[in-house]
Amino acid sequence: MSSAPIPNTASPRLCLVAITKHGAGLAARLAADLPEADICTSAKFAASFAGLANTVRAYEGALRDEIGPLFEGYDQIVFFVSLGAVVRLIAPHLRSKDEDPGVIVVDDAGQYVIPVLSGHVGGANEWSERVADLMGAAPVLTTASDVGRTIPVDILGRHLGWRVEAPKINITRVSAHVVNGEPIAFVQEAGSPDWWTRPTPLPDNIHRFSRFDEVDLERFAALLWVTHADVPAERWDALHERLVVYRPPQEAA
Repeated sequence: MSSAPIPNTASPRLCLVAITKHGAGLAARLAADLPEADICTSAKFAASFAGLANTVRAYEGALRDEIGPLFEGYDQIVFFVSLGAVVRLIAPHLRSKDEDPGVIVVDDAGQYVIPVLSGHVGGANEWSERVADLMGAAPVLTTASDVGRTIPVDILGRHLGWRVEAPKINITRVSAHVVNGEPIAFVQEAGSPDWWTRPTPLPDNIHRFSRFDEVDLERFAALLWVTHADVPAERWDALHERLVVYRPPQEAA
C-alpha cells in the first residue's frame, strides 16, 4: 500500500529574497527577528543588511539565475518581490507539492504575506502566519483546511511524529469530506492527545471515539484512525476510499 510522504519536521532552511531598496528594508526588519534565515539580495542593496547576524548572498546578475539554487538549497523562501514576478520566476522549477519548497510573497507595503507554493504539505501556510505575526501583517491563506480551521488530513500529527498510512486517493477523498463539513469519525487508540493545535475548537462534524468498534460506520462519511493495530486488507476494502490511518511513534518500553 502506498502512503503519504513524511514531511521534514527539522528546522527548515529559510531564505529571504529582496531585489529593491524598499524590499531590502522590509527584509532586513524581518531578518533581525529571524537570525537563522539567509539573505539573497541584489548586490546594490546588500548594505541594507549590514550589522545583522544573517548570512548574506549578494548576487550581481539576474534573479532568475538564483531560483534554481534557491529551490535546491532551502525549505522556505520568502520573496519581497511582486507576486506576478515570483510566479513567472518559479514556474520552470516546479516539480510536485511533495518536493517543492514553500514559497511566500510579502507585498511591497509589508501588509500581506501570501503563501504561493507548498502552503499545506510544504509548510508555507504555517510560515506565512509566523512571518505575518513578526511583521504585523495579515497572512492570506487559501488552503481549505486552514481557512476552515479544520483537520489537515494529510499532515495531521506531523508535529508529533505521526506517519500517515493510506492510498493518496483516500487522503484526497477524506480531505474533501472533512472540509465539506460531512460527519467524520476520529478514533484515537494510540499516540498523544495533543494533536489539535489550532486556537479554535474542533469542528462539530468531527466525532471522537476511543475504539474502532465504537463507530457505527454507516453514520460517517469517513474515518480517521490513530492506531498501532494492523489494518487488514478487508477493512481497507470495506471502507473504500473512506479510511486514513495514522501511526504514532511506538512508545519506548
